[in-house]
Amino acid sequence: MSTLTGEHAPTVQASAEVRAIHRKMRRRQLLNRAFTYAVGILIALWILLPILFIASMALTTRDTVRTYPKGILPFIPFSLDTLDFFMNSAGIIPGVINSLIVAAITLVLSTAIAAPAGYAISRYFFRGRDFFRLSILAVRAFPIVILAIPLAIVFISLGMYDSVYSLALMHTALALPTTILVIGSVFASIPYELEEAAMVFGCTRWQAFRRVILPLVLPGIAAAAIFTFVMSWNEVFAASVLTVRNRTLPAQVLNALASSSQAYQFAGGFFMLIPSIIFIFLIRRYLFNMWGQITK
Repeated sequence: MSTLTGEHAPTVQASAEVRAIHRKMRRRQLLNRAFTYAVGILIALWILLPILFIASMALTTRDTVRTYPKGILPFIPFSLDTLDFFMNSAGIIPGVINSLIVAAITLVLSTAIAAPAGYAISRYFFRGRDFFRLSILAVRAFPIVILAIPLAIVFISLGMYDSVYSLALMHTALALPTTILVIGSVFASIPYELEEAAMVFGCTRWQAFRRVILPLVLPGIAAAAIFTFVMSWNEVFAASVLTVRNRTLPAQVLNALASSSQAYQFAGGFFMLIPSIIFIFLIRRYLFNMWGQITK
């Protein structure tokens, strides 16, 4: 018995070491997961707490806003009085309509131009391809101050100044480089063999693109559309320079900020958040799909 015990002693010791290693690895995995969750919670709080604060100040009475800071509990008392005051202020409703028009035109133009451009950059090899990519990114590097003033002079000379359509062209120029790069990277993540297989089975290149590739790149196009919409909705400098009577909502709020009350400021900040949040929630499924494709 002592001999058998001695023979099995190394095996028992090895099993104990393996269990100890497994426990150590499991403990490390739990610590890494806890650290990841903690960082995620901190980032979420960093983003959500200001939104919660602005919302709690906007969804209350103007008297409560004047007595800032308010109590610990948010939305006490709950009221639409502050938002109603903001919406009835001069220039807000026309500003909302102008912002929606500009954002919609920018989204359509950017997507219509960036989709074929991104496809060409990711699928075709031609001389100067890398330089073309860098030139697209270099356009985005120009400060908006440099672009807005000369464009204002050009628009005045062409009779296009103070128009939502000229502002939409400006926003398209600002969003287009990043939109092209985002959509191009999504096209590049899809194997070219899928198109070849579709063409082998009788599809033309256009049919292969429409039936095979386009459903796969819709999440990337949706992500680019989110970026375009949010950029156009929040952009303020070009809107302030290129418009006077037809201001967008951010330009209108900025113009009245110095002489406005705190109720106007909180309600304006909250109201400008609403469309972006709604748009992101409606399109989040495509974002998750895109992230899943990129990580595979």
